This record gives sequence, C-alpha cells and structure tokens, in this order.
Amino acid sequence: MIPVKTMEGQSVAILGLGRSGLSAARALKAGGASPVCWDDNPAAREVAEAEGFTCRDLRKPGAFDGVDRLVLSPGIPHLYPEPNPMVAAALEAGVPTDNDIGLFFRSYASQSWEKFDTMPQVVAVTGSNGKSTTSALIHHILTEAGRPTQLAGNIGRGVLDIDPPQDGEVVVLELSSYQTELARALTPDVAVFTNLSPDHLDRHGGMGGYFAAKRRLFSEGGPDRAIIGVDEAEGRFLAGQLAEGAADDRVIRVSAGRKLSGPGWQVFVRKGFLSEYRKGRQAGSIDLRGIKGLPGAHNHQNACAAYATCRALGLAPRVIEAAFHTFPGLPHRSQIIAESGGVTYVNDSKATNIDSAAKALSAFSSIRWICGGLEKEGGLAALNAAAGAVVKAYVIGREAAQFALQLKVETEICTSMAVAVERAMSEAQAGDTVLLAPAAASFDQYDNFEQRGTDFANEVASRLGMDSSGS
Repeated sequence: MIPVKTMEGQSVAILGLGRSGLSAARALKAGGASPVCWDDNPAAREVAEAEGFTCRDLRKPGAFDGVDRLVLSPGIPHLYPEPNPMVAAALEAGVPTDNDIGLFFRSYASQSWEKFDTMPQVVAVTGSNGKSTTSALIHHILTEAGRPTQLAGNIGRGVLDIDPPQDGEVVVLELSSYQTELARALTPDVAVFTNLSPDHLDRHGGMGGYFAAKRRLFSEGGPDRAIIGVDEAEGRFLAGQLAEGAADDRVIRVSAGRKLSGPGWQVFVRKGFLSEYRKGRQAGSIDLRGIKGLPGAHNHQNACAAYATCRALGLAPRVIEAAFHTFPGLPHRSQIIAESGGVTYVNDSKATNIDSAAKALSAFSSIRWICGGLEKEGGLAALNAAAGAVVKAYVIGREAAQFALQLKVETEICTSMAVAVERAMSEAQAGDTVLLAPAAASFDQYDNFEQRGTDFANEVASRLGMDSSGS
C-alpha cells in the first residue's frame, strides 16, 4: 500500500466504493486522514462498513459540511452528460475533487528515497486503443531485463495498492481518460500517448473534451520524456505542443503507418520492421513479423510505443527484442486461443469500438468474424472499409439484425455466442481465422468484455474437446 500522507487530519469524502474507492479509503486512513464513504449500492456500503469505514449519505443537504476533499471513483460521471448532483454539491460547498491517481502522485515519493542509488520512476500510458497491451508489454520487457517493476492503474493492481518502491523500480500505469481528467496531480517521468479515436464521447462532452482529458497527462504532468503516437492529427498536435523544435528528443514520435524522418527521435514500423532513428541515423531495428504475441499493425504500434519507452529508460535494443519474443499477449486482445485443422481462433473481445475492431480485421486474412453487441454512436460505416478480408460475419447481440444491416459483407444473424461459434466453426476451412472482434460494448448480454471473451473461448474449447486454456 502507498499511504496518503498529504491529508493527515483531514476529512475526505469518497464517492464510489469499487476497487479504487476502497483502496483510496484504506490508503487515506493509513496516512492519518478520516475517510467518509458513500455508494448508492447498499452491498458496497456493507463491505466498507465491515472494514470499519464510516458511511454517510452524500445526497443529503449539508453532507459536505466539514469535508476537506472529495475523492471520486473513475466510473462516476461528474460533468457530462449532466452534472452529478453529489459532485455539484461538493463544488458548491467549495470542496475540491480528486481521484486515486491524484492521491498516488502526491504520495508515492517519500524521504526513504534519499537512500536509493537510483530513483524510482513512473511510466504512465494513455490513449484510446492499445494502452493495456502497451503497459503490459513495457512491464514484461522490464521484468525480462531484471528491472524491479510493478503494473497498476487500469490494469493489474490499484495504484494505491502497490508495494512501496524499491531502488531503481519502474511503476507502469495504464490510465484511462476517466482517470486522467480528474487527477489533481499527474507527474510521470515518462508519459505515453498511443492513439486517439472516438470513445466515451458522452462522458467527455464530445471529441474535444475526450482529447483534453488525455492531454492532461502531458500538459499537467510535464514528463521528462513523452512518447507520442503521431498517426492521428491529435497526436501530431500534441507532439508539436510539447517539443521545442524538430530536434527536441524529449519527445519520441512513433508510427505504425509510415516512415518518420527528421533530426529528432523516431520509432516506426514499415512492412513489419520496427526502426529507431535518432539525429537522422538508424539506432535499432527489429523484425516483428514472426512475433506471435504481437500480431497485426495495431500491435506493431503498441510495440513501437513500448520500445520507445524502454529505450528512454536506458534498455538496449537487443534486450527489448528478446523480451518481445517471450511476450504472451493479453487475454481478450488479439489473443490466439486455439489452432485446429488449419483454423486459428482469436479472441479480441476488447475490440469494443470501431477503430479497435478495424485494426483487428486488418491483422488477419480469410476471417469468419463474430461481431455485434451494444452499438456505440457513430454507426458502422467506417468498419466496412476494413472488412476486405472478411469471408462472413456472424452477428450477436440483442440488436443483431440492425447491426447486420449496416455491414457490407455476407452476414448471418446468430444473436447468441453459442450459435455464432457453432456456425463459424462448421463453415471454417483451413487457412481461416475465426475472430471475435465485436466493435460494440458487451452490456446487452454480458457484464463486461472479459466475460464475453471468456464465453467465446469456452464455446470454442468445448467444440474442440479441450479446456479454455487451449490444452
């Protein structure tokens, strides 16, 4: 645990008692603050009270009298699509808001660091797609290189649940826009921006608000090094804002789509080969084509970001390359779950938006595509341009018929995962890939994308006569 020592003796209200909320309550109590907790869910309040925390209904008038700070869980909308009444009451009472990420950055460093030979560092990764894989890949490379490291944030452990830092340790944080938008302190040593595509627009009041939430990690934090994906206009704009000039190597530009040139520091992929250039000269090269844990252009972009980060941390190219080959990939993210009869089965349940699904479709050939779910705003027109390798789509979800009408490939309305898997497997031929890449949220049929991906894996495994781990 990282005790929050900057709020000793203060009364701190905590709204939302999920993983991050309870973790913040424990860390605040350990640092000498007095947490006052609330969640609309009675079961969540019971868990907090069982740990000895006081619960107070923050919906009542005067609930914020005597409160010094409000800590919000990331899943709670506060401004858009409409102001949260409890957050509005806190602001009206002059109570500032924060979240567990802000508390972490205020509390991570301590006087014990004076005894370290090498100061601990924090790497923070954000973006629309690929941030989980990029974060896990950085953590994997550091582990393989023998560097002490912890993985936390939106992946792994909660930020305040990690262990106290060691000499020379690197903490790798995956941060969502929900987490970056409210944190009052954001001070990573290295910050990574993977890419930007429309997502969570209702939460952020549109694309500009969504980008602004991501941008805070760089504008508020002032990282020593910034790794910026420049394949979208927003990334190029951000890199231009951070760099003092073309040769400023505090900004490392990365691309999975084109060769980058100039006097600065660039990492890019072309035709499956990763290249690093500094001051106009090549400094490293890796062939990514045979690395099974990183299939497709979207994973090559993740590899670029992770490579650039680890180079900024002082690792040699050959060390990074060796670690690439042992990276197993993440569950539900272009995860190969089985290969049988010449057919490959891939679980990319995390492809919950149009951009991530399009990237998954571009990573494989001869695809039998399982898609559908709770459709996000904007429609599916952009997917059709990426569906050239799709042999047939098997559509699931409560609105499968409406989803299928928007696709310009052969479709079959299956509704359930069981039917979709059965039909895709019965029609698949050697060389095909049965790909789950929903391009939609899961909440019409599942609690989360992980549950959806597990259902897919289980359905495949049961028909192949193996367990869902692939054995």
